[in-house]
Amino acid sequence: MSPKSYRRLDLVAGWILFIIASAVYLLTMEPTASFWDCGEFIACADKLIVGHPPGAPFFMLIMRMFTMLAPTPELVGVFANSMSALASGATIMFLYWSIAYFARRMVVTNPEEQPSLWQTILIMSASAIGALCYTFTDTFWFSAVEGEVYALSSLFTALVFWAILKWEHEAGQPRARRWIVLIALLMGLSIGVHLLNLLAIPAIVLVYYFKLYKFSWWGLVKALAIGAVLLLTTLYGVIQGLVMLAAQFELLFVNGFHLPYLTGAAFFFAALVVGLIIGIWKTRQRGATMANLLLTCAAMLLLGYSSYAVILIRSLANPTLDQNGVDNMFSLRSYLNREQYGDRPLLSGPYYNAPVVDYKDGAPTYAPRDGKYKVVNSKTDIIYDSRFTTIFPRMWSRDNIHVQGYKSWVNIKGRPIAVTGRDGKQETINVPTFGENLAFFFSYQVGFMYWRYFMWNFSGRQNDYQGYGHDALRGNWISGIPFIDDTRLGPQDQLPEPYRSNRARNRYYMLPLLLGIAGLVSHFRRRTQDAGVVLTLFFLTGVAIVMYLNQKPFEPRERDYTFAASFYAFAIWVGLGMIPFSRFLARFLRERIGVAVASIVALLGVPVLMGSQNWDDHDRSHRYISVDFGKNMLNSSEKDGILFTYADNDTFPLWYAQEAEGFRRDVRICNLTYLGGDWYVDVMNRKAYEADPLPFNLKREDYLEGKNDIVLVQNVLGRPYDLKQALNFVLSNDPRTKVTSPYVGGSELSYFPTNTLTVPVPASVRGTLVPQQFDSAVLDTLTLKPAGNLLYKNGFAMYCLLANNNWQRPLYYSPLLPKDMYWGLDRYFVSDAVVSEVLPVDRARTQVMTDTARANRLLMKDYSFRSFADRRVYVDETCKRMSEYYLRAFASAIEATLAFGEKARAEQLIDRCFEVLPPSQIDWSYNWLPIVEGYYRCGAKEKGAAKVQEYALQCIDVLTYAYKLPVRLQGTIRNDQQMALGVLQELEKMATLYDDAATLKLLDQLLGEKDAK
Repeated sequence: MSPKSYRRLDLVAGWILFIIASAVYLLTMEPTASFWDCGEFIACADKLIVGHPPGAPFFMLIMRMFTMLAPTPELVGVFANSMSALASGATIMFLYWSIAYFARRMVVTNPEEQPSLWQTILIMSASAIGALCYTFTDTFWFSAVEGEVYALSSLFTALVFWAILKWEHEAGQPRARRWIVLIALLMGLSIGVHLLNLLAIPAIVLVYYFKLYKFSWWGLVKALAIGAVLLLTTLYGVIQGLVMLAAQFELLFVNGFHLPYLTGAAFFFAALVVGLIIGIWKTRQRGATMANLLLTCAAMLLLGYSSYAVILIRSLANPTLDQNGVDNMFSLRSYLNREQYGDRPLLSGPYYNAPVVDYKDGAPTYAPRDGKYKVVNSKTDIIYDSRFTTIFPRMWSRDNIHVQGYKSWVNIKGRPIAVTGRDGKQETINVPTFGENLAFFFSYQVGFMYWRYFMWNFSGRQNDYQGYGHDALRGNWISGIPFIDDTRLGPQDQLPEPYRSNRARNRYYMLPLLLGIAGLVSHFRRRTQDAGVVLTLFFLTGVAIVMYLNQKPFEPRERDYTFAASFYAFAIWVGLGMIPFSRFLARFLRERIGVAVASIVALLGVPVLMGSQNWDDHDRSHRYISVDFGKNMLNSSEKDGILFTYADNDTFPLWYAQEAEGFRRDVRICNLTYLGGDWYVDVMNRKAYEADPLPFNLKREDYLEGKNDIVLVQNVLGRPYDLKQALNFVLSNDPRTKVTSPYVGGSELSYFPTNTLTVPVPASVRGTLVPQQFDSAVLDTLTLKPAGNLLYKNGFAMYCLLANNNWQRPLYYSPLLPKDMYWGLDRYFVSDAVVSEVLPVDRARTQVMTDTARANRLLMKDYSFRSFADRRVYVDETCKRMSEYYLRAFASAIEATLAFGEKARAEQLIDRCFEVLPPSQIDWSYNWLPIVEGYYRCGAKEKGAAKVQEYALQCIDVLTYAYKLPVRLQGTIRNDQQMALGVLQELEKMATLYDDAATLKLLDQLLGEKDAK
């Protein structure tokens, strides 16, 4: 085949793969924002506002180009997700071309020769199978159909890897260096998407080394070292170091020369640009080729990195969302370093039980104040007992839940060490050994948090229930081969519901894994250096990330998306595995027939199988659950309400609804986690669309960083005290209102002089703010008792808002907020369906703490439930978790309605609940019990009996399965057993209480059958 014909076929095949993959993703993508970070990313991109650290400015700019095309606000999510789908399609195209490059070098050993027709078919078949395999992998498909950074990040990884292969092909030609320059630009741009792409640098250096230098083991070591240096230089020297240097120039120019803010940064970057231009010009004049290439690449890297100017520019514009207030070099450095998330030890650090021996002041925190940069705070560095520190610490978190996790993964016996406590008493503490430290690394961090995800993608996945380890029912990898799965996890053909019918139960019979292993072995045998490049990419985007992340037990969500590039690398070997498979068949068949048979078998056994298995649980084309939840929360608020939220899934869908779709912009969303930052109080002090600022009534100097970060609670008065007067006491500059901090030596803290605070309630709230249902229970005064002896800034700010709101705007709490953010207000929570409203109501003087009329109206009419009951929609575990808040809302409304004797109305509510939230879609859970009982209380005994039977059958299913498990696995599902038994007891009590003899008989019969089995 002629070179021209081969290039044309190769090009066309790549674009065909792009069309196929893009079509798959466009057909299955979610038509709106998904849960987790997607709502925030789309909102930030659509309005170019500042999201959470470290930001993704280039991602925002690209997505903004797509959202601008949306003809209506409701379609913003469609166009945003289309960007991910097309970027993922392009990733598959570049993957195809990369595999084809390696495959040709394996098939045609002489680079001067052109492949024959059947060799070309083999090369293209292998490349297409590898690319299509990755198209349908669980992790990549998941990110391809939602508006997150990982799809675009994967495209950059595929681009730079393909680009270095193009350079390798053209190396020695006059214009080959342009590929290196392009890679530098792409690397710089990718910083504004996600840092994962930088991990391709060492693999790129290896390609460069293998092409231009004769191989030696010492040369290989040096090449890997250079790759590591370039990676670390980019991470710490460019991304963080340049901003740090700019901050130092800021200090000099602003504090030293008394010039305006950002003058020093402008001078520094201008000097850097001028220096690079002069350097490039001079090295070109002198013929210093390598120096010129390095300076040009540095310039391209910085040009791409300059997308971060968008963060600074938009923050200075005071947008409606402005996380971290990135308006100067110091805040930008903190933003890039993700300082608000804390540090995780990497190379050295303490074990979880290391005694603290001292504290010392760390780096100062600078902030703009009165035309200068002033030190407003300083970090506190903790000094641990050196006997409890180690290199490569893996078990480091002191959180009790994480400590329990460490002990569940490793049988920690430790090494006893005698320590003297602060009270002078001696005790013995067992510090984990380094071997136990490594055991946790290999068993949990590598085995559970990487290998399990790897096997999900190339062997099979048990279901989408989040696994925490030591659980035979949730989140494991499977193969589909009975003797393997049954030995590891128990009899898989007898799984109980809902695990048996979970759509995410995908079985590939290890075919992609085996083909990939064949490709890996063959690649190393035939092209060792090429295989080493792929292995480097595979390792750095897999196990190396595991080492860097240093993950704790009980992560809030599955983290497989972090390792997508590692699975990308393995997909190269899956494609290359076609070549030895074809050659094996050629031993028994003619070459042409062997290639054809191998292509068909591999196509059916890998991408077709994976696509057919994965389609039903990756198709989100009719799912609106996230945005419906956000809009329903917003609709729970009366006009001009203030809605307090806590985490990703009760905040980001609301941001998306308001920012992208313009929905209920009169409601002010206030995330109480962020309220501890002065930058967020600044944001809340500004009007946002139709929503007025929050009435904190605070001077800026009273909440800036370093001021009132902690406010003590000391009961020196011994009696209740008006909240507004207490706040005046806290904000006073009188030295008598300050005490020496018991936490940070030498500093002074403000304090509340009582632990009982009162808020007066005007009579006008009756019939206006407070529903008529609670007229007889309205209080004249709210009494608040803060838990503990201190308030952090978010609690202090909440009390300021409460004192100055004067009951003018309704206040609502998200159901996701934890108790430590109630600050004594939970006594006054009145349920308004999903949210709770803070009302001056005495729960002792009212039948229920539910606004019955409002809750009924919201659940029966106003709330949108477009997806749960739609059988085309796969309700994944995150959506099922969120459905629990609806169940609680229905249960509360049913209870309140029955309390007023409205049985018919309560039955309608129960019918509505089963209609919009069918258990077959969201699973039975403990929260269903009061709803099922509601049927009995309404007099609808037949309906209640039917639901009891349905629920009982599932419980019996779980218990029956537990008895069939091997003894070694029975303990892994003990919680499920206990839950099933508990539910059966409740159902039996229910049937007994409401004199349902037929159901009691049926329950006895089912239990008897279970025992017989």
